[in-house]
Amino acid sequence: MYTVFSTFNVPDGKADEVINIYKNRSRSVDQAEGFVDFFLLQNDKKPGELTVQLIFSTKEDYLRWVRSEEFKKIHELEKKYPDQELAAVIPTVKQYKVVAK
Repeated sequence: MYTVFSTFNVPDGKADEVINIYKNRSRSVDQAEGFVDFFLLQNDKKPGELTVQLIFSTKEDYLRWVRSEEFKKIHELEKKYPDQELAAVIPTVKQYKVVAK
């Protein structure tokens, strides 16, 4: 398996707004080949720190997703989000191969 963490800090008081966006996400990644699961994590001590965790069967499946037109379309929409403070948030992305379970 292969997992990717995208961590970002949202402006004060906007965590709930972002959480609701993810609760109502398009779910198009769910249809991607090799997709296993999605989680939105909130830091217990810093509520404005959120992490998206994606799990794929293989690194190749993940790379196929990030190169897809659907991925590009979703991320273009993010740039056009009406709240420019949120649209400007840039995540830190870390990728991991699962080596034990």
